[in-house]
Amino acid sequence: MAFIRIGIIGFGKMGRTRAEAASLVPNVAIVKVFDQVYDPPTDYPKAASAEEIIADPNIDAIFICMPNNFNMPYTIAALQAGKHVFCEKPPAFNATEVAAIKLVEARANRILMYGFNHRQHLAVIKMKTLVDSGDFGKVLWMRGRYGKSVDSDYLKGWRANKELAGGGILLDQGIHMLDLFLHIGGQSFDEVHAFVSNLYWKTEGIEDNVFAMMRNRETGMTASLHSTMTQWRHLFSLEVFLDRGYMVLNGLKTGSGTYGNEELVIAKNRSAAPAALWEDEERIIFDIDPSWTFEAQHFFESIRSNTKPSYGSSDDAHAVMDLIDQIYAHDRHEAPELHEGLQCHGTD
Repeated sequence: MAFIRIGIIGFGKMGRTRAEAASLVPNVAIVKVFDQVYDPPTDYPKAASAEEIIADPNIDAIFICMPNNFNMPYTIAALQAGKHVFCEKPPAFNATEVAAIKLVEARANRILMYGFNHRQHLAVIKMKTLVDSGDFGKVLWMRGRYGKSVDSDYLKGWRANKELAGGGILLDQGIHMLDLFLHIGGQSFDEVHAFVSNLYWKTEGIEDNVFAMMRNRETGMTASLHSTMTQWRHLFSLEVFLDRGYMVLNGLKTGSGTYGNEELVIAKNRSAAPAALWEDEERIIFDIDPSWTFEAQHFFESIRSNTKPSYGSSDDAHAVMDLIDQIYAHDRHEAPELHEGLQCHGTD
């Protein structure tokens, strides 16, 4: 088994989470980390800059865990330096930028993976397995709500700065729900209607609520999203309704526990009235969150086998950013055919 040496750029909460997951994978070593501030302190060797990690010939793969505006330039620089790259979401500020990254990826012939860990929650894995089995028929519609509460301290951080974050709650949290729609539904959306607003925090360019409806014109599969930071309580809910049944996931297992229990309800339709009763439902509570470890394992397996990741790939990243472009474009009343060329940097 090939030994893989990694560097981590950005050693805050996410960098430390990735380091912990990577340390559980055999034959992987963390060579060096970089952050502007090490709080709490760390015993890992510290680089003087991100560029030092990118240029280090003793590093095979790099984790990028920085504010959003660094994701694209550091990913490109690392790929061009011959490194494999794992980058947090969002991959860039729009789909056009992701397309540019993919060109560099193809020339570099290195593994590139993005952090969409929600796909690897156990409840989501169960849902995807059931959908793919065909036992429940085709997906008719999905409804996703993903919300959290923030306080005035949020306005002091980089996520409230449009130049650093690129957008608000849609890029921060809603992107995960959109990725799950694409993942579980197995189809793209080519018709989008959306309202994007900053109803409460009123920070320029940083939306605090997004209401979006999406449809695949050919199949009719529809999804609705509410992404919000004015929930006043953390909430995660994903509902999938199919020809012959439904799956409802409420809660998400996280380290903080703020989203409650990860509880999945599954039921088959009745062939005749009355409709399915509460007693007909199967309820499963998932008590652990292995998503970070699963992602690390898949990234390193992809490196060792020299195969494109089966999830979290640049193709997945491009698809979800294309959908985000459509949501922003519709709210700005721009022509749908122009959404692929949007430049989100510095726009209203």
